[in-house]
Amino acid sequence: MNAAKRLLAAIDRFQQRHRALAFVLAVQKKVGDDNAGNLAVNLAYSGFLAVFPLMLVLVTVLGLVANSHPAFAHSVERSALANFPIIGSELQGHIQALHRNSTVSLVIGLLGLVWGATGLSQTAMFTMSELWNIPGVHRFGFVARLWRSFAFLAVIAGSVVVAGFLSSFGVTGGRGVLLGFVAELLSALINFGAYLLAFRVLTPKIVRLRQLLPGSAVAAIAWTVLQAVGGLLVQHDLKNASAVYGFFGIVLGLIAWLYLAARICVYAVEINTVLAYHLWPRSLVQPPLLDADRRSLTLQVTENQRRPEQRVSVSYGDAEASKGDGDRGAVQAAENGDASEARQAGADRST
Repeated sequence: MNAAKRLLAAIDRFQQRHRALAFVLAVQKKVGDDNAGNLAVNLAYSGFLAVFPLMLVLVTVLGLVANSHPAFAHSVERSALANFPIIGSELQGHIQALHRNSTVSLVIGLLGLVWGATGLSQTAMFTMSELWNIPGVHRFGFVARLWRSFAFLAVIAGSVVVAGFLSSFGVTGGRGVLLGFVAELLSALINFGAYLLAFRVLTPKIVRLRQLLPGSAVAAIAWTVLQAVGGLLVQHDLKNASAVYGFFGIVLGLIAWLYLAARICVYAVEINTVLAYHLWPRSLVQPPLLDADRRSLTLQVTENQRRPEQRVSVSYGDAEASKGDGDRGAVQAAENGDASEARQAGADRST
């Protein structure tokens, strides 16, 4: 047992001395602290429930404009389905346009579908607040959640429309490797803009825009790569599922794909939080607590503030003996019950 403890302590000292490794472990530790795995599952489940209504809205709207702009409608639909490798064509075959004799009833039906699909936005906003450890007093109210839900759906729709103009220039389009590479690069830039806008819409303003940039870049690259090789992944895991389970095979593939997308978002946000509040290096063996450990624990406690007049404080029995100058501001602010100042102290430490 002592030998195992000494080995773990040696590994801990090694990772603390190497910034890259310490950062990776800190991100993973933050994922565990936030129970981010369950948040990713909830996000994927909400995405699954939203896919079919949103696809129905898309197919219906494109059907209305197809007569005047058939090429544009086809490219947008193809770019939307490209987000679901292998199963995209199956989705297209199972989702038909919504037809109504009355234009008014059609509009009401589409608005109802969009309203139902806002559950994804609500779940995403909750996920962002949890991963950022946002105090309840700074989280969105009902009105803010409502308009930001529609803004989030607008971001998704806008990215699909823009990607539609590039969908015919990918590597699989048969137009040459060089042109395909340029198209993939442009696709990554579009994804970066989409992630940045989505993170901004879903995250309270207490988080600054510049703090959203690193994770947006990582998510854009990961999503672009996943789209390029995702077909192989889905086909490898579920190549016989459609033949055996029929439509349920499509459902399995869709859930698996959405879960991968949710994990990308979760890790992208956790990268942002670890960078923004300098939550590394973390200790694998405790005690003692490192400065980053104290900052992380402080954020987990102070997020329980629900009212402006409420004070949520945290203290450490060995704070005066072991805290460093970089952590002094965050710990002292938390001991005084000032959640906002505690968060700002961590942000100042990161810069």
